[in-house]
Amino acid sequence: MASSYRFPASHRELIQINVSGPDQAGITAALTSILAKYDATILDIGQADVHHSLAFGILFLTRSDLSGDILKEILLKTSELHMQVQFSVIDEKEYQAWVNLQGKNRYIITLVGRVINARQISAVADIITSQNLNIDAIKRLTGRIPLDPPVSEEVKESVETLTHVGAKTPKACIEFSVRGTPKDKELMQSEFMRLASELNFDISLQEDSMFRRSRRLICFDMDSTLIRTEVIDELADRAGVGEEVRAITESAMRGEIDFRESFTRRVALLKGLDVSVMEDIARSLPITEGLPRLMKVLKRFGYKTAILSGGFTFFGNDLKNRFGFDYVYANDLEIDEEGKLTGKVKGDIVDGNRKKELLRLLAQVENIDIRQTIAVGDGANDLPMLSEAGLGIAFHAKPKVKAEASQSISTIGIDGVLYFLGFKDESIASAV
Repeated sequence: MASSYRFPASHRELIQINVSGPDQAGITAALTSILAKYDATILDIGQADVHHSLAFGILFLTRSDLSGDILKEILLKTSELHMQVQFSVIDEKEYQAWVNLQGKNRYIITLVGRVINARQISAVADIITSQNLNIDAIKRLTGRIPLDPPVSEEVKESVETLTHVGAKTPKACIEFSVRGTPKDKELMQSEFMRLASELNFDISLQEDSMFRRSRRLICFDMDSTLIRTEVIDELADRAGVGEEVRAITESAMRGEIDFRESFTRRVALLKGLDVSVMEDIARSLPITEGLPRLMKVLKRFGYKTAILSGGFTFFGNDLKNRFGFDYVYANDLEIDEEGKLTGKVKGDIVDGNRKKELLRLLAQVENIDIRQTIAVGDGANDLPMLSEAGLGIAFHAKPKVKAEASQSISTIGIDGVLYFLGFKDESIASAV
């Protein structure tokens, strides 16, 4: 039988069928075998399964003199299968307009939280519509949600940093695929971030490019990102200079002194502290929720990982040994022959600009485009690398950092980064 493409427009029809009903084996085979019998050309096909209820659609091209027989057979078959079916004849100009959308801008919008509810989804959808974007697909990245899920031990241990830990669902994530050109992308981004803050969820807006689908290097800040503490404060408390160190930190946060000066002054106050104190602190570092899960998945799927920290190499190397980071760049505390801190660091101080330089350098070493990189951090000195990376994520960040970052995670653990990368729970489960 000759292909439908060989017939002029007056002798062919574009037909869309939409089938819905209980999911069951053999539906796709049954319907496509009918189309194959009449040598129809399938132009588009897709399906979704929501709680055992199937929605299935096929757009096909056929000879106009055969369309009646095709629809009759499909109607009989769907009736046999206890499915409902709708038929629509598609105008060829409408179809061509749809074809012409190929290559147009596409974006991925990811919603993450302990719970994703109707109010959050509705508000996001309203913004998408107001920007003249069209939603192509919606999918859930997290697993099926039990009505009364247990709260994991890892979350329980993090209760002091997770005020929302009492929520019923440990993690929920929904991903929108949208198409078109936003009227005002910056406004859309700011509205998303405002909503996330007001409605207690996290959101990511990313262009759906080849670089998003091939991220290869991810760089992390350490203190208050990979661990739930600031090590310099821990050291200062052990040295009996905690109040002085915190006063310098607050002065830097007010903008009275820069990071380098504040760092140098704080480290100087640690002079005379025994190295055994660092070893003791390293043994009890409070690990951020989700870090073990995140690192297992990243290593399983071949990502290169780095710690770029304004903290100390001693503790970065401890995390490297425990979780398998590929690189550690931080500040190297000088230790004298008696095993005491001298109050100085060896080499260059790792500040915000140095983190950005290291991100670029590692991208060159790994022979990847800077747009394939990810950076995660919480502080002002992380902003340069967050803005430089292909994907910069503010993690449980200070308000100033969150306001300036394009993406943020504040409601769940650091393994939430995986959802911004497009991982589904079933893929994560296979890796851990």
